[in-house]
Amino acid sequence: MQENPLKRSLFAVTLVAALGAGYAKFGGEVIPPGEAFAATAPAPAALPRSGMVLPDFTAIVEHSGPAVVNISVSGLSKTAATIDPNDPMFEFFRRFGMPPPRERTPARGQGSGFIVGADGLILTNAHVVADADEVIVKLTDKREFKARVVGLDKLTDVAVLRIDATNLPVLRLGDPARARVGEWVVAIGAPFGFENSVTAGIVSAKSRSLASDSYVPFIQTDVAINPGNSGGPLLNLDGEVIGINSQIYSRSGGYQGVSFAIPIDVAMNIKEQLVQHGKVSHGRLGVTIQEVSQALAESFGLQATAGALISSVEKGGPAAVAGLEAGDIILKLNDTTIVRSSELPPLVAALKPGTQVKLQVWRKGMRRDIALAVGEIATPKLASAVGGEADKSRLGLALRSLTPDERRQVENPNGLIVESVSGPAARAGIQPGDVIVSLNGQTVQDVAQLRALLDKAGKNVALLIERDNARIFVPVELG
Repeated sequence: MQENPLKRSLFAVTLVAALGAGYAKFGGEVIPPGEAFAATAPAPAALPRSGMVLPDFTAIVEHSGPAVVNISVSGLSKTAATIDPNDPMFEFFRRFGMPPPRERTPARGQGSGFIVGADGLILTNAHVVADADEVIVKLTDKREFKARVVGLDKLTDVAVLRIDATNLPVLRLGDPARARVGEWVVAIGAPFGFENSVTAGIVSAKSRSLASDSYVPFIQTDVAINPGNSGGPLLNLDGEVIGINSQIYSRSGGYQGVSFAIPIDVAMNIKEQLVQHGKVSHGRLGVTIQEVSQALAESFGLQATAGALISSVEKGGPAAVAGLEAGDIILKLNDTTIVRSSELPPLVAALKPGTQVKLQVWRKGMRRDIALAVGEIATPKLASAVGGEADKSRLGLALRSLTPDERRQVENPNGLIVESVSGPAARAGIQPGDVIVSLNGQTVQDVAQLRALLDKAGKNVALLIERDNARIFVPVELG
């Protein structure tokens, strides 16, 4: 026999009333039936769904993979060397303030790169090929080429290589400014030597500034990056390069979910300078800046925590000449608003030295415009391809001519400045920054002349170098 639905309803109402009465009896507050829905918090509105499914990266990898290369480098790593105090050479090095020659042991490394020119132009990280004696590029079709380092810029960690090949596959370049936080990205490289490995993730943040690399507005991702991935491309879902995978943030030394890529527009600017001029110039203001906190903003009378607060001004620098002072807050560089202080260094570094800019600064409760001529960051300039390799097979030196400023600082304005050292010269104690004045008594005018002198030299040569306004002959055994 079926129970009457009406009875069930009446029983339910009676039960609710009884429970309510009991709750009230023990001090609770009964919600009147008419107010029951009003007391309930409304459910949050659902976010709109994009309708996207997990992406398929196969087409990107098939198209872009052949343009990604594996880079192997070999050279000599410096190891500490000791000299017996009774050895006559010990007094020689002590007297002239020179470090003793350092023993160099064979070292090898690996990285990644990608082709940006069908005629053999390749981009990678500077730290992948810096100080390498030999660079080998391996393509996906197993062909191998000895690469020439066109140039590198340690400030941005970008290097340009060239191999003797044509009709190579080339990656398309994208616009990092259009990349959105949360969008999918793909990395291709050779982690731990596993060539053409693919990893994927999302853009975690943009315009990140790292303490050791404040001149690069890094793209942060959660793409798995490990040793060997350095120099490889970061691609968007259109198969376009938006960055060069450069480094990771890790407490263990391995990937922990935070990796950084150099925006491709920054890298291409460096590439153009290296190809055209063999060196890179970066702009500078000559100031030390810090973030504007809420407390500082209130102290200076600013409505918002924006801009870059100048904490010190370099004496005689571009900012000092223009009249900038400690306590000024830079709000704009030309038409670009500075929201965070970390945004300013990359913008200035990308400017050509000598460029005239307009700064909007906050000083003593007022905005004012200040015109300024951008200076140049003093960084070691890598020798051009011709100069840097002229004598490397025998001396192990990369050399270049002195700049006008450097000529005024040395006794012999016709010498050659040492950019990097390896091989026999390194073992003899020569350092970057030394000026080569003569070889076996013959004054050195240029790299071509030095090459000619080396061709006639025996197994030992005497280089006259200038260091810290002092001169000394250094014997070099060429072998």
